[in-house]
Amino acid sequence: MFKRILDHLNTATLLFNSDLTLVYINTAGEILLADSARHLVGVSATELFKFSDPALLINLQQCLTMAEPLVDHELILDRMGQSFTVNLCATPLLVDDRVNEILVELQRMDNHLRISKEEQLLSQQNTARLLVRGLAHEIKNPLGGLRGAAQLLNMELEDPDLKEYTQIIIAESDRLQGLMDKLLGPNKPPDFKVINVHEVLERVRQLVEAESSGGLSIICDYDPSIPDIRADRNLLIQAVLNIAKNAVQALDGKGKIILKSRIQRNQIIGRQHHKLAVKIDIIDNGSGIDPDLMERIFYPMITGRADGTGLGLSIAQSLINQHNGLIECHSEPGSTVFSIILPI
Repeated sequence: MFKRILDHLNTATLLFNSDLTLVYINTAGEILLADSARHLVGVSATELFKFSDPALLINLQQCLTMAEPLVDHELILDRMGQSFTVNLCATPLLVDDRVNEILVELQRMDNHLRISKEEQLLSQQNTARLLVRGLAHEIKNPLGGLRGAAQLLNMELEDPDLKEYTQIIIAESDRLQGLMDKLLGPNKPPDFKVINVHEVLERVRQLVEAESSGGLSIICDYDPSIPDIRADRNLLIQAVLNIAKNAVQALDGKGKIILKSRIQRNQIIGRQHHKLAVKIDIIDNGSGIDPDLMERIFYPMITGRADGTGLGLSIAQSLINQHNGLIECHSEPGSTVFSIILPI
């Protein structure tokens, strides 16, 4: 019963005996230490943390000798060559006033930072989206009147040269109308159905290859174990395609794009915990995104290209948000990764 409860916790929980040998580790602990309980149970704390911050072992020894709980922050844990920062809470479990076991809780610091960043990102994007949608509605009304007046004037004019000006007004009004429609986004709720994410990725691959000039290489790296998810197929295709098109433009049609899918366990999106999630990476080997734009790339009308509208990523994020998911981006010269995370 208690094991089942511990296995559903987000916090890595480890139990050491009085010899500081690991006797139990929950699922979150296996994920944190990147190893299975079968391999870890029976291993000493000295071996487990031999490449990590010495304070980890010192804290456990102190908890054992003083029989008092302790908390420590920002300790470096190194496992399998991967280093990350954790907060530690060690609690001695007493039997007849002697420490029989030590319960250790480890929380990754970067997870808290990531959650905070995601919440801020979602809040900012929601505010920007509401502002832009309100502005788009306000622009559409006088725009319709402007187009109608230009049409009436065009019917009254006989001089072809003057008609050319009214036709320009009508054409530009239609262009602005299309832009406003894009800003407002889909006008109907998503049609959720059970779909295979790889069908979506294959459809995007076909569309991108059909539009490319031949200097583009698209590599597919799929995880076949990913189960079907509930999503709107068309909206998901649109979101992935918007990101893929950005990658093509960043590469100027020449380079490599990788479409990658992986299963994620115990994923937190915002503050919502999901036992399983699918992660879709769209990776290109272009020059990277300007660091000055990185914090604003998902905002409407923000673009690094002179001919861009700055709507592709904003719309993609909005579509993924409708699926209770999120898009993240990491970029450096030679590698830009857009990650779509969707709960299963």
